[in-house]
Amino acid sequence: MTANAPRPGAAAHPALRPPVRRTPAPRVPVRRTSALRLLALLLFTAALLGTALSGAASAHSTLTGSDPADGAVVATAPQRVTLTFSEQVALGDDSIRVLDPSGGRADTGELRDLCSGSVVKYGVDLRDGLPEGTYTVAWQAVSADSHPISGAFGFSIGKPSATKVVLPRQEPGGGLVGGLYDIGRYVSYAGFVVLVGGCAFVLTCWPRGASVRPVRRLVAYGWVSFTAATLALLMLRGPYTGSGELGDAFDLGVLQGVLDTKTGAALTSRLLLAGAAALFVAVLFGPYARREGPGDRRDLVYGLAFGGTVVAAGTAGTWALSEHASTGVQPALAVPLDVLHLLAVAGWLGGLATLVVALYREPSIERAAVQRYSRLAFGSVAVLAATGLYQSWRQVGTWTALTGTAYGRLLLVKVGLIAVLLGVGWVSRRWTRRLSETVRDPARTEDPPRAQGVADGGAGREDADAVPDTADPVRAAQLARQRAAVAVARERRARDADPARAGLRRSVLAETAVVVVLLGVTTVLTTTEPGRTQERADRAQAATATAVPDRPVDIDLPFDTGGPNGTGTVRLTLDPGRSGGNTLRVAVDGADGRPRDVAELKVAFTLDAQEIGPLPVVLDREAAGRWTARSARLPMPGDWRVRVTVRTSDIDQTTIDENVKIG
Repeated sequence: MTANAPRPGAAAHPALRPPVRRTPAPRVPVRRTSALRLLALLLFTAALLGTALSGAASAHSTLTGSDPADGAVVATAPQRVTLTFSEQVALGDDSIRVLDPSGGRADTGELRDLCSGSVVKYGVDLRDGLPEGTYTVAWQAVSADSHPISGAFGFSIGKPSATKVVLPRQEPGGGLVGGLYDIGRYVSYAGFVVLVGGCAFVLTCWPRGASVRPVRRLVAYGWVSFTAATLALLMLRGPYTGSGELGDAFDLGVLQGVLDTKTGAALTSRLLLAGAAALFVAVLFGPYARREGPGDRRDLVYGLAFGGTVVAAGTAGTWALSEHASTGVQPALAVPLDVLHLLAVAGWLGGLATLVVALYREPSIERAAVQRYSRLAFGSVAVLAATGLYQSWRQVGTWTALTGTAYGRLLLVKVGLIAVLLGVGWVSRRWTRRLSETVRDPARTEDPPRAQGVADGGAGREDADAVPDTADPVRAAQLARQRAAVAVARERRARDADPARAGLRRSVLAETAVVVVLLGVTTVLTTTEPGRTQERADRAQAATATAVPDRPVDIDLPFDTGGPNGTGTVRLTLDPGRSGGNTLRVAVDGADGRPRDVAELKVAFTLDAQEIGPLPVVLDREAAGRWTARSARLPMPGDWRVRVTVRTSDIDQTTIDENVKIG
């Protein structure tokens, strides 16, 4: 040994040491480090899917009747136009507009509430002295479960005419504002699920997760998404149910009007509860996480459990009290069951999202935590099954509505997705059982640094597990980084070599992908008219088509035979104006307005759509210029063509016709 050689085990001078090669931390494969990015992409894709589907969805209250009816021709101007709806709606003074043929307002602008018992009817009075022609009724309302609805129809006074009325093509709830509102609705649901489910997972399944950064970050993202989406929904609510203009979202006057509605109150309450949720999250990931043992945390567990349940139930209640559950059959029972349903969804699916993050970003999650979540998921599924069956019966009602309405078909899709989710969950439970039998917790795995150093090359080898030389801070830092990198690599190699844990990660990720689509379908269901309501509306419309109208059908037909004194008017009155037996009264007046006899008068009815007719009507002369037929029978409802032949002399004759809607 030379004099200049350092003694074995002694620290060499820094200038004489060989350069230390830093071992970079092993990179995690892209398919693992990008788990959160994949989830975000799936969420965005499902949001677009939900937006596209909801554009074709109908609203939850429908127009079941009107007076005058759509396409009706009345002899004189009615005093009022009334609309009947299948469920309760919210309307303003300008919600029903009656426009004359030139496009001007024909109504007084004052809304009249004509509701009685279960009949939901509203109307507006018409101005005096309205001329003949075709009038357009345009209406817009908000259904009891917060969705905008609108429509238009026409009727004629005297006889139909051309009209200059041009109605807007975009319906409320459509366009850019409607798309943004649907995306906001989806994000708010997803944020609520992640927030509530993540906190429940930490509190009941994995207390150590309160100090794990990826889990904390996931729950924080859930809170931010939920709060931001709720605020956006509150701002977009005005244009969503009104003008459809995005600029109105920043109009304080429009916002004030929203705050006075049931939905506005629900969104405001949701924002306040989001503030309370922020305090809960701060305590969960602050004082609770910093306490070491179960005994130290016990005093916080009960408070967090009680307070978190109250906040979560209150937030779920803002949906239950403003959407499907608040209207329809048995709302007093439906609201609390809907709250339970939403909480079970959050506990199951939000916990699943947290488990995905834990498996991919914190592989040392204890097997006991996975088993506890399995029990939590089973209980949540049981609650979902019970409340879901009740909700399905309440919203669908009949087997025909299950397959014959958009809501029923979407519900079948949702049930199919849940079945797939349960199947994948069964696979996850099998991996969980294998995990508990074969895998030791990394926290309990003993791998002494010195022993590992011997295995890697002997006690004299300087590796990442050697005790750092405290005399040289630079060298100590290098060795500390090397030791940490090797430890991480060793842990990941052990994790990747375990087929049970790898299989569990894959199956849980597959569950999460199904969940994303399931949330999208659920969002579309909230914007689709329930099957029970749709069937009731269809029955009401069918009944309206065959119902006896409030007044007889009156038709005025001017004629001109071309001969002397060959002009005049034929006035027909069909009473009661429905399919079946009718009484037909015909009056012929000359140009001077006086009754006038004609040489011959014929009347026939033809239903061109069904190729029925012409059906002649035998007329009996009652007086000068007056005829009556007491057995004018029309076999079915539809758009009948009335053809009248008038002959004023041996050679002067004309035939005139007009279409009339018969109920």
